Amino acid sequence: MSRIRLSAFALTLLAAAACDKGPKTGPRTAEMAAKPAATAAATGGDTFGAGVTLAATDNLSIDKLLADPNAYKGKTVRVEGMILDVCPRRGCWMELAGEQAGKKLKFKVTDGEMVFPMDAKGKWAVAQGEVSVRELSLEQSREYTEYQCKETNTPYDPASVTKPIQVVMLAGTGATIRDHK
Repeated sequence: MSRIRLSAFALTLLAAAACDKGPKTGPRTAEMAAKPAATAAATGGDTFGAGVTLAATDNLSIDKLLADPNAYKGKTVRVEGMILDVCPRRGCWMELAGEQAGKKLKFKVTDGEMVFPMDAKGKWAVAQGEVSVRELSLEQSREYTEYQCKETNTPYDPASVTKPIQVVMLAGTGATIRDHK
């Protein structure tokens, strides 16, 4: 019985962290990827969703957020970083780099609300959203890691996950993407 509850929890977590595969948005097309919500005049670049309303002085570094995510859980924050990756299926998430090597934050949106273009990799993003923090058990951590490996087409070794992990994401409300910092 507990295995069934665990799998239901893991599926719920994965659904929140991954692409929604429901029929509401259809397949991703080049036309969709090329259409940001509007063009940002003040900062240059393309604006997605509601844009970024918090001031630059409110900017929180990704490294600081990841160092103590529970301090920001449930709060709306503004972060900036180079885009490392974009969801290849629907453009529904992007990963932003922190300043330190290996530090990255997933910026996830509801499918179809914003579609980030694949050519955004290597560009600069200013993003705003609510901080989400989830503590996983060891088994949930393995399931989550396996799913992430499948999504990015990388090898998965269950023995490599030896302790529970914490999943930190930004539930995105808006972003601006431009060529450089």
